[in-house]
Amino acid sequence: MRTSFTFIVFFFTIITYSQTTLSGRVVDEKGNPISGANIFIEGSYDGTSSNDKGEFTFVTNLKGNHTLVISSLIYEISKTIIDVSDFKNKVIKLRESVTSLDAVIITAGNLEAGDKARVSVLKPLDIVTTAGSVGDIVAALQTLPGTQNVSENGRLFVRGGEANETQTFIDGIRVAQPYGASTENLPTRGRFSPFLFSGISFSTGGYSAEYGEALSSVLLLNTQDEPDQNKTDIGLMTVGLGVGNTQKWNKSSLSMNANYINLAPYQSVIPQNVSWNSPFQSLSGESVYRYNFNNGILKVYAAFDASQFDVNQTNIKFPQTTRVDLNNTNFYSNASYKGNFWGNWQITSGLSYGYSKNNINIDLDKVTNSENAAHLKLKLKKNISDRFKIAFGSDYFITKFDEDFKQRYNVIGNSGYDSSIAAIYTEADVFFSKKMVTKVGIRAAINELLQETTFSPRVSLAYKIAKSSQLSFAYGDFNQTPSVDYIKYSKFHQFESEKAQHYIFNYQYNRENKTLRAEVYYKNY
Repeated sequence: MRTSFTFIVFFFTIITYSQTTLSGRVVDEKGNPISGANIFIEGSYDGTSSNDKGEFTFVTNLKGNHTLVISSLIYEISKTIIDVSDFKNKVIKLRESVTSLDAVIITAGNLEAGDKARVSVLKPLDIVTTAGSVGDIVAALQTLPGTQNVSENGRLFVRGGEANETQTFIDGIRVAQPYGASTENLPTRGRFSPFLFSGISFSTGGYSAEYGEALSSVLLLNTQDEPDQNKTDIGLMTVGLGVGNTQKWNKSSLSMNANYINLAPYQSVIPQNVSWNSPFQSLSGESVYRYNFNNGILKVYAAFDASQFDVNQTNIKFPQTTRVDLNNTNFYSNASYKGNFWGNWQITSGLSYGYSKNNINIDLDKVTNSENAAHLKLKLKKNISDRFKIAFGSDYFITKFDEDFKQRYNVIGNSGYDSSIAAIYTEADVFFSKKMVTKVGIRAAINELLQETTFSPRVSLAYKIAKSSQLSFAYGDFNQTPSVDYIKYSKFHQFESEKAQHYIFNYQYNRENKTLRAEVYYKNY
C-alpha cells in the first residue's frame, strides 16, 4: 500500500514540475488595463482571460517557442512568439482597431447612406419614392447637393460640368451609353431599372484612381448579389406597362423585366408646348444572371431598348419649325466576376459591350450614326493588415464611332473615329489610427487616338476631430477624351484630353442619425 502511495505522489510531482506558469498584463496604448481580453497559446486549449486590472495567469505543459494570441472586442488581435519558459509578468499593449464602428472614414466628394457601402447614396426604394423622379435613377440623384438641372434635358450635371463628364459603371464596368436617345429641348431618362441594383453610389469628385475617363463624377450601380425571394412584378400605368420575374435556384438566380412606354394618352390629355407628329414610345428589357462559386460570384447583365418619336421643333434662327424623326436602338451587356483566391487576394474582373444606333431625319436631311464600345477590366486587392490595404489593376477602353450625313441634294458627308485607351493604376489605404486615414493612388493612361500619355495622382485624407465630427480633404487630377460631338472630327483636327483638378474640403457632423455636411469644392479646368 505504501509503495502505491509513493508512486502516485511521484507521478503528480512530475506533472507539476513539467507545467509552466505564464503571467502578464494587458493594457491599451495609454497604459490603461484591458479587462476580459482572451489570452491563449495558438493551437492549444491553454489560456485564460484578463481580470479588471488587465492581469492574467495560466499554466501549460508546452515547451519552447509558441505563439501567444491576445484578442479583445475593439482592439487589434496581437500575436507574439514567446519562449514559454521565460514569459512571466510581461506587459502586452493592444492597439485600438481601425475597423470599429466609430472609426474615421473618408467622405470628401462622397454622399453617404445605407449599411452595406459607406458611399451608398440611394437604395431602389429611395429612387421610386423621390418626388419627381418617376423611378428614374438620374432624376433622383439630381435632388442631391452638387448636382444641377441644365436645360431640363434629364442628364446628370455635377458642379457645373457637362453631362458627359459623369461616367456610369455597372458592377465596376463602364456603360458607354447610359442615357436614352433625345434631341434638343426634350428631356431624356437613364436606361436602367433601380430594382435590379442593391446599391447606387455617387461620388461628386475626388474619387478613386480605379475610375478613369470621368472629369466630374462617377455613378456606380451594383446589381444584387442574391435576390431575397422568387417573385413576379406587374406594373400598370396610364402610359404603359411593365412585367418582371425573379427565380432562385441552389447556386444561381435570374431576374428579368420588360417595359413598354407610349406617351400618347398623356399628351392627348395634357396640353403640350411641343408639337408632336408621333409621341415618344419605347420597348425595353433587362436581365441579370448570377452564379455563386465557392470563392466568388459571376454576374451577367444585359439591357436592350428601342425608342422612337417624331416632333416639330422651333428654332430662333428660322421662322419655320424643323421636323425631327428619331429612331434609336441600344444594347448593353457585361459579365463580371468577383472572388477570392490564394493568399486572401480579391480579384475583380469583367468586360462589357455597348451598341447604339440612331436614325435621324431632319426635314429632308438624314443622319445615321452608330457606336460600338467595349471595356475590359482587371483589379487585384489585398488587405495586408487592418491598417494597410493595397489595390492595383488595369483598364482597356475601345470605341468605334461612325456617322453618315445625307443632305436633300444627295451630298454625303462622313465622320467618325476609332479610339483605344490603355490604363493602369494602383491605390493604397493607410490607417494611421482610429482617427486618421488616407487613400493615395495614381493612374496612368495611354490614349492612342490623341497620342497622349497622362498621369493622374489622387489623394484623400480624413481626420476625426471628435466622436461625432470629422474633417476630410481630397485632391485629384482627372482626364477625359473630348465629347463625341467634337472628337468625331478627329480626322480633320488634333484634339487633346480635357483636364480638371479637384480640391475638396469637407466637414461632417453626425448625431442621432442626423448628418450635417459643409463642403468647399474647387475644380480647375
